[in-house]
Amino acid sequence: MKLLKIFLSFTLFFLFLSCSKEVNNKSVIKEKSLDLQVMEAYNEGKKSLETGDVLFAAKKFNEAELLFPQSEWAPKSALMAAYSYYSQDYYGDAIAELNRFLRVYPNYKHTDYVYFLLGLSYYEQIIDEKKDLQSIIKAKEYFEIVKQNFSNTEYALDAEFKIEYINDILASKEMYIGRYYIEREKWIPAINRFRTVIDKYETTIYTEEALYRLVEIYYKLGLATEAKKYAKLLGYNYQSSKWYEQSYILFDKKYEKNKNKRMKKANKKNDSLIKRIKSLINWDG
Repeated sequence: MKLLKIFLSFTLFFLFLSCSKEVNNKSVIKEKSLDLQVMEAYNEGKKSLETGDVLFAAKKFNEAELLFPQSEWAPKSALMAAYSYYSQDYYGDAIAELNRFLRVYPNYKHTDYVYFLLGLSYYEQIIDEKKDLQSIIKAKEYFEIVKQNFSNTEYALDAEFKIEYINDILASKEMYIGRYYIEREKWIPAINRFRTVIDKYETTIYTEEALYRLVEIYYKLGLATEAKKYAKLLGYNYQSSKWYEQSYILFDKKYEKNKNKRMKKANKKNDSLIKRIKSLINWDG
């Protein structure tokens, strides 16, 4: 009886061992088969992308990801699906894929590219900055992530250029609204708009005018100290600007007349000099 138990235990042991080997062999075969299926789906997606059939390409890349989610090809496939949508202006689908990617693969080594592509997907949708701020703000948000968190990557510089362009758009909108308030003599809302340009978008081309508008408004309100403060800022940073000259005229009404006199005087001198040069050239000796 004891011998039978020992025999059965050994039989059971070898049975488990053989089953384990069989399962392992099957899993190896299955894994190889999955790898082949993944590669086939991925390559189909790549070919479709090259021929311009981006919807089918995205479908095949998604299929490749789902076939073997644990493989290194899964995040690559997911990213290629997003790029397929982006490449043919399906920006909404691209954004959805990229957001899902960040949830599923938060530690992927090329996350910089994911954020940059997200930024581009919003950036390419900027059509009318006066109507649609959503795309502008979201694009800037993702480009800022690239600039701050991935400053040493190839995408950082491009992101910085695009942020500057977006800031110009946002500053332009603030200036447009500020001028609108000036026309209706709504001084406080106008001041807030122009100060936003100075505080948030000081590197844009609109800073000079924003400073002048503040000088102008405070002067009209009789707040000379505030007006002079912004006039000094304007003079210190943009002395050769037409807006600085305009602010100078506000405080010195005679400046315009004196300027015209100086210009007339300078023109007379130039005319006299030209006549002398002509007489020298025509001199026969």
